[in-house]
Amino acid sequence: MKILVIDGQGGRLGRRLVESIRKTCPEANITAVGTNSMATENMLASGCANQLATGENAVIVACRTARIIVGPFGIATADAMMGEISPAMANAVASSPAYRVLIPMNLCDTYIAGVAKGSAAILEDAMAHIRELVQKN
Repeated sequence: MKILVIDGQGGRLGRRLVESIRKTCPEANITAVGTNSMATENMLASGCANQLATGENAVIVACRTARIIVGPFGIATADAMMGEISPAMANAVASSPAYRVLIPMNLCDTYIAGVAKGSAAILEDAMAHIRELVQKN
């Protein structure tokens, strides 16, 4: 199962996602794409991704072949993450045939009602859902 993790800014959430997915689904083929080199480097430091890349074109290309896309909610929102998510990136995520598992974050001038800031339960729920998706295929 090809899982794409996308993150920006410092890549801390992306690193946690890559590590958690590897623990939850050890057989997964994980591609980690950072919107900047710092985010990619942080996901690389996890040692859990099969492939890594950086930048707008990498996001667009990786979205074409991913079965599951995982990342913060902002990856599907143009100009999110203080402008790191270009309209082309957001469109690639939103129009991909992949199943999307988006982590809600109340950051960067976006408030998602019902989301407690920094809730570990959100990450646990996402991993349980990804495990279900991988087991179905």
